[in-house]
Amino acid sequence: MSGFVEKPEPVQVPGLVHLHTGKVRDLYRDEAGRLVMVASDRMSAYDWVLPTEIPDKGRVLTQLSLWWFDQLADLVPNHVIGTDLPAGAPADWAGRTLICKSLDMVPVECVARGYLTGSGLAEYRQTRTVCGLALPEGLVDGSELPAPIFTPATKAEVGEHDENVSYEEVAHQVGAETAALLRQTTLAVYGRARDIARERGIILADTKFEFGFDGAGTLVAADEVLTPDSSRFWPADQWQPGRAQPSYDKQFVRDWLSSPASGWDRTAELPPPALPAEIVEQTRAKYIEAYERLTGQHWTHSGPANGS
Repeated sequence: MSGFVEKPEPVQVPGLVHLHTGKVRDLYRDEAGRLVMVASDRMSAYDWVLPTEIPDKGRVLTQLSLWWFDQLADLVPNHVIGTDLPAGAPADWAGRTLICKSLDMVPVECVARGYLTGSGLAEYRQTRTVCGLALPEGLVDGSELPAPIFTPATKAEVGEHDENVSYEEVAHQVGAETAALLRQTTLAVYGRARDIARERGIILADTKFEFGFDGAGTLVAADEVLTPDSSRFWPADQWQPGRAQPSYDKQFVRDWLSSPASGWDRTAELPPPALPAEIVEQTRAKYIEAYERLTGQHWTHSGPANGS
């Protein structure tokens, strides 16, 4: 059992039709046919959307995605049309709302890995491969790979887990030409982002992208990009292969949920408990630190401010 502990009711806004409530984002369509994407402060872990929110998280994800879209604009166009609030939208939507093009989405999570960890490490330990790609002997948790690899996954519903698939399966599903374009674009964007992060003392271990095609048949980056929700960011000065790495993400949440302090049994059919205040604050601080280190901009209570 998994999914929402408490599924929120969608906010009703005149002129907007609610389409979907995701783990983090709520999706609407406006009267012009554009998508309105609102990033909430919801937190997910272990395929559950938790009952406790992380203040500012949705704004951090939105503002960091916008910053990255600018860094990547020459490599791949993105779906953002604007950031103005729709008329009648609640004030809390400010800073967390994107007006986006409607795309024909590709049903594949496009994952790039430059380091071995997570589900890739689990597969490697069994078969010395990741998504069917052979890797050298002797790699450990946190090892840098000889070269970045494209390791796609299926897109799962809320409460279900993405499943790694081979490149051949993607080519069979979406066609060889689209599969090649996805791989090429994913690795190009990862390479640019990895270099930018490295200059700021951060290792981009892996990340996932979502793409769609616009009406002209152009591949477009959608959803969010290169945030702590979709990427593993590690402090470079603490990188030490052979162990789990410190990370700018929901590490505090996962660690607490899997500790005796939470009293939660992941294998039971019960939802996870509410997060304590200190875990909420530590997690919020990590998201903001990632934003500040990557962008060089200071985060204030009202959002980003220029300068550092």
